[in-house]
Amino acid sequence: MCALGVGPLERVIARSGGQAIDLATFHGHVRALAAQLPAARHAVNLCQDRYRFLVAFCAVALRGQVTLLPSSRAPTVVAEVMERHAETYALGDAAIDPPPAAYWRLPAALASVQGPVPQVSEDAVVCIGFTSGSTGAPKPFPKTLAAFRTSNAQNLSAVADLWGDATPSIVATVPPQHMYGMEMSVVMPLLGDACVHGGKPFFPQDVAAALAQMPAPRLLVTTPVHLRALVESDVTLPPLAGYVSATAPLEQTLAQAAEARFGGQLRETFGSTETCIFARRRTALETAWTPLPGVWLQPQPDGTLVHAPHLPQPVALADLMEVQADGRFHLRGRQADLLEIAGKRASLADLTRRLLAVPGVRDGAVLQLEPDQMGVRRIAALVVAPGMSEQQVLAQLREAMDPVFLPRRIRLVAALPRGETGKLPRDAALRLLEC
Repeated sequence: MCALGVGPLERVIARSGGQAIDLATFHGHVRALAAQLPAARHAVNLCQDRYRFLVAFCAVALRGQVTLLPSSRAPTVVAEVMERHAETYALGDAAIDPPPAAYWRLPAALASVQGPVPQVSEDAVVCIGFTSGSTGAPKPFPKTLAAFRTSNAQNLSAVADLWGDATPSIVATVPPQHMYGMEMSVVMPLLGDACVHGGKPFFPQDVAAALAQMPAPRLLVTTPVHLRALVESDVTLPPLAGYVSATAPLEQTLAQAAEARFGGQLRETFGSTETCIFARRRTALETAWTPLPGVWLQPQPDGTLVHAPHLPQPVALADLMEVQADGRFHLRGRQADLLEIAGKRASLADLTRRLLAVPGVRDGAVLQLEPDQMGVRRIAALVVAPGMSEQQVLAQLREAMDPVFLPRRIRLVAALPRGETGKLPRDAALRLLEC
């Protein structure tokens, strides 16, 4: 059996609504909520408040149910996942218009019930994460508490040196429903000695305020999009022990700017819904990824097999890795992202990196369009570059790219249609290019 919340009962597991919540109070909330939940097999947790998400996640597990984590909280995505799983309800902490089918809203005030420490079997599936479905139907990947406990120990090995023997305070800008957010802001305080902020700050001023509400040492769990907004703002952050970034590639120049601006070390993590986090690097100083303890990679013609202690069997990823003799690796893109034109090869990821390195470009993406009437798939780019023209951007790209890979269409936009984790859905990007 595995306790839902480890450590002494006086340990502060979260701070929410200006209150410090110890483990004993958390356990009381979990026991009470579990008794109130409807009978079912699955639940989709849509809670906005991170503490309430944590309580609901554990209450669902204690009830013997499984939390489903769709790749997005978009109504259609949630509805599709619920339709594919029998006896499913959605629960959340806010009014939703229109609400999902069988929506159950948490009470405004969480009740508390005395009793033994909530426990569930460590081999029981507590949640199922889903891939985005960009290359087909979303695929389910079950997670057990035993797997989370092992991966959490690995994750701590990637960042624990930032705060030593102290208890870190975690503030996250990513939603807990995302696997990265789940690992770093739900599992870490649940199965380790950490305290998490209940909010999900978005704007730089909100991030600064949330960090100020937490005691040192502070760890910011964020994304490249949020980091860029912080660096470009005039906000002042409290002292940070460090930050973690994931969900999209982090430019080395941005990592260096963040460390210079706010101090502390920035650790970038590599992972997926399928694998959870399995590698890290300090992007400001290094380009190679270091696998977490016990992890090793096996390159394949069409991707890479990831072997890890927390995985029941190796997981195949579409990412192409160049593995060094010491086990560290470089990401070389995905098979689907590789381009071959006039006998020359490149990847969309590398072309996007070169676009983002252009002075004045704040955000951007290089894409390959769908085949035209002649069957040709042309290259295009979406660019956020205030004050620049398409011709100026193209002129800069000519200095950085082989001419055969220059975008045939450049569209300047005010912002890219990124999701809440900073990812750019291909269909949304294509619609913007067609405008």
